[in-house]
Amino acid sequence: MSLKKNLLLMVLVGFLQPGGLPAAERRPNILWLVGENLSHDLGCYGAGQVHTPNLDRLAAEGVRYTRVFSTNPACAPSRSAFFTGMYQTTTDTHPMRSHRNDAFRLPTGVRPVTHWMKDAGFFTANIKTLGNGTVGTGKLDLNFVNEGPIYDAGTQDWSELKSRQPFFAVVNAEESEYDIYDRKSAEKPRVEWVGEREHVKHATPENVQPPPYYPDHPVVREEWARYLNSVSGMDARFGKVLAQLKADGLEDDTIILFFGDNGRLEPRGIHWCYDNGLRVPMIIRWPKNFPAPEQIKPGTVDGRLLSLIDVTATTLALAGVDRPPLMQGRVFLGPEAQHARSYVFAARDRIDETKQRIRSVHDERFHYIRTLSTGPTFASLNRYKEKCFAIMPVMRQMLAEGTLTGPALELMQRTGPCEELYDTSEDAHEIRNLAASTEPSHREALIRLRAALDTWMVETGDRGATPEADGVVEPFAREMDQWFGTPAWFMTPAQNKPAPTN
Repeated sequence: MSLKKNLLLMVLVGFLQPGGLPAAERRPNILWLVGENLSHDLGCYGAGQVHTPNLDRLAAEGVRYTRVFSTNPACAPSRSAFFTGMYQTTTDTHPMRSHRNDAFRLPTGVRPVTHWMKDAGFFTANIKTLGNGTVGTGKLDLNFVNEGPIYDAGTQDWSELKSRQPFFAVVNAEESEYDIYDRKSAEKPRVEWVGEREHVKHATPENVQPPPYYPDHPVVREEWARYLNSVSGMDARFGKVLAQLKADGLEDDTIILFFGDNGRLEPRGIHWCYDNGLRVPMIIRWPKNFPAPEQIKPGTVDGRLLSLIDVTATTLALAGVDRPPLMQGRVFLGPEAQHARSYVFAARDRIDETKQRIRSVHDERFHYIRTLSTGPTFASLNRYKEKCFAIMPVMRQMLAEGTLTGPALELMQRTGPCEELYDTSEDAHEIRNLAASTEPSHREALIRLRAALDTWMVETGDRGATPEADGVVEPFAREMDQWFGTPAWFMTPAQNKPAPTN
């Protein structure tokens, strides 16, 4: 790093005051507010029937990002990626909840972001409680468990932070998720959303408009309203965190990054490489007591293509830590900001007992999805979804009755291997597949994005081509059956027990 850049970075993170006087203790705190399972479903993104005043205010005072994508549409692989700044397909953390009971270690030179931050002098905290209430889940859900403690010990209460500056703290939202962790979902007629009974019903089945890839059905409207009310509940909970940050006198010394961990909690969102399964919100607010980088202008919108692994590299840069040599995430703020991405990539592999191999690449306009696995895609069995996502049984019933039509029918009938291409500027819901289009601009986009994806898979050492052993996958099928049950349509009539999974 050049002397000039080093001095600029020192001013940015507070090692020097603008006048040049040493101020070693004047480093900003960094707070991650991590949303659970949501896309652009906030008022500041134009969403209706949600009440998100706290995050809307954060956006008005900071920068709102519109093209940020997770590297996987499910929590554990996505979190394994943005906690290391590395694609999960590179580090062998791509299958859902893998390496929990073996001797797996991250590749040499790859570390959790908290370890880098701790080495740089930051107190690291995973916050669950504030006062007498809970504000976070303390969730890790990482596909690596042998790297030592992820955070400093005993750091789950907000009160720890004020006396332990500079800190790097994470608050993982309780919403939006189904209330499944009592492991009694199979016994319930319907699985409630976390906090459902407390959520203010800003959205109702009568005032919501679900996307067109679902049938217009009362259950679809009910679930959509519950989802939006869950997002409003998340905002209220984060509002308590933001209020306490201000009350403690920490607001002007803390960089706040709010982002989603993966896409929306809906049947075609989470688990699938569609835009609504990958595109996440992100807002960054800069503290008054530190000079802002040139890319931060309060109240503005940033449309650069960003991957969630870029949050990792950028967080380290803001803490004064050089981007690790192997890190695939890019720095997008400050004097060390790298050139903008032309493409962002994502990958989906086994999730629970469901084996799929899907790859995805976005540019600023088009989205290309390649399914490499065979058999049903959206209609494949996932017991969690069949039990919790009430829309799934509705679609299956309508399909059986012959009443399912349009994009919903196409979705249920889709099989792999296949290719999909969508123009997200004209088709935000991704219901018009252009992969077979003869329009020259569509053909050009298809060929270009195919090549970009091929190159990425090779350059990043995509490990998805190596299948997991059956002995690894089989326990997940048994566990999911115990947890959620197995739907009747999947049972073998002769034996009345689950048919073998593919």
